[in-house]
Amino acid sequence: MADRERRSAFEILCREHGLPITVQRRAVYEFIRGRQDHPTVDQVYDGVRDRIRGVSRMTVYRALNTLVDVGAVKKVSSPGPTIRYDANTKLHHHLVCMYCDKLIDYEDPALNNLPMPNTRGRGFRVSDYSIQFRGICADCRRKGEPTIDRIRGSTIDRKRTRKK
Repeated sequence: MADRERRSAFEILCREHGLPITVQRRAVYEFIRGRQDHPTVDQVYDGVRDRIRGVSRMTVYRALNTLVDVGAVKKVSSPGPTIRYDANTKLHHHLVCMYCDKLIDYEDPALNNLPMPNTRGRGFRVSDYSIQFRGICADCRRKGEPTIDRIRGSTIDRKRTRKK
């Protein structure tokens, strides 16, 4: 989708939800849309504060939450303690580096057609899903960071296990 089409889609989405298209919302959306690394709130704030003088961290939080509520961006769970954001709202999955916490989009049509689990007995209704494959990214492997076998049982793995 071209830049102009994305901008128009964003504006239409805001209008459909009765939201004013504020400078702050547009800047936050455009910042996230322009990145592939699934930025955190702090990264978004750092990226837009130079464009908008006087913007507060709270304004960025509110803009992000609003964009999530209307479906313009998605919150992405990551192994670390922070929430990440993704402007790619189509069904896709992620490759997660267990060493540096990098998230990489991964698209596979076969994964998009998995049957939904029967959760009726638990009173749970599945509305969406995303699969995360964990391993070591190419950058960390090039730097000689630990291999999967060395990470398993290490402090890194134990920290992640405790968070679950």
